[in-house]
Amino acid sequence: MADQSTPQKVKSPMNRSLSVSEEEGARLRQLLLPAPAAPVAAATLQDQVYCADFLQMAPCLPDGFADLVFLDPPYNLTKQFGEALFNQRSQHAYAAWIARWLPEVVRCLRPGGSLYFCADWRSSAVVQMALEQHLTIQNRITFEREKGRGSHKNWKNCQEDIWFATKGPRYTFHADAVKLRRRVIAPYTHNGKPRDWETSVEGRFRLTAASNLWTDITIPFWSMPENTEHPTQKPEKLLAKILLASSHEGDLVLDPFLGSGTTAVVARKLGRHFVGIEQQESYGLLALKRLELAALDNRIQGYADGCFWERNSQR
Repeated sequence: MADQSTPQKVKSPMNRSLSVSEEEGARLRQLLLPAPAAPVAAATLQDQVYCADFLQMAPCLPDGFADLVFLDPPYNLTKQFGEALFNQRSQHAYAAWIARWLPEVVRCLRPGGSLYFCADWRSSAVVQMALEQHLTIQNRITFEREKGRGSHKNWKNCQEDIWFATKGPRYTFHADAVKLRRRVIAPYTHNGKPRDWETSVEGRFRLTAASNLWTDITIPFWSMPENTEHPTQKPEKLLAKILLASSHEGDLVLDPFLGSGTTAVVARKLGRHFVGIEQQESYGLLALKRLELAALDNRIQGYADGCFWERNSQR
């Protein structure tokens, strides 16, 4: 009788997407922690990945232990996350869902700490109203999400928002750490010398101040070594901007919706500590694998020589 099994797909040599083998999973599963059964100190939480629901784990988390919080919960869309399905709901119901867990997140943030909350255009207004009840909103960042196909009946959706809020009026922000290195189109001079630009082997560039419009972000795809199977993975470069701007080396970053681990990975690469909480075991295992790789290679695509490079301009 002929073999009726489905043939295994052969991975392209150019496909650098990360996956976890059964052997790796068996080993990494021992490092993936369950939710604690009793309150724990911040030092115990530090640099750990938990396979748990944040709201169930929240009573065990201490007040004000996080210097920075990054939130990338499911947007108000029907989408499959591993074995879990998130269903789109009314804006009112989505706001009620956020209201269930956001106060606990805010409690975990120290006075003077910063919080970044991701949203798409459908849910952005809901996120703004939710944050205004607990924190001081400082800005709304919009980044270009160039990945995706166009539409014949509507404008292509290629932007997402990140709301920047703080716990009080005094907060950390390192503007010089997040400057963007842009290619010079009009090389003006003064007395024959470059005006605010320089020439290098890569060409003519100028350092520009960071703005709330990010057009230099590349969404992970199959030929990038940071890419995973997670459907809404944020790029390491995006998290690097946030961590460098709003935290110091040695600070602790909390991500209650860790996904495939980008926040934890970038924290490790940039000398920060982290606490990652993720419901899906498969994503938690991916995060742990990426953390091991980060210990061996701390490079971040699009960030080099202490500055961020605009897309497709770095040598």
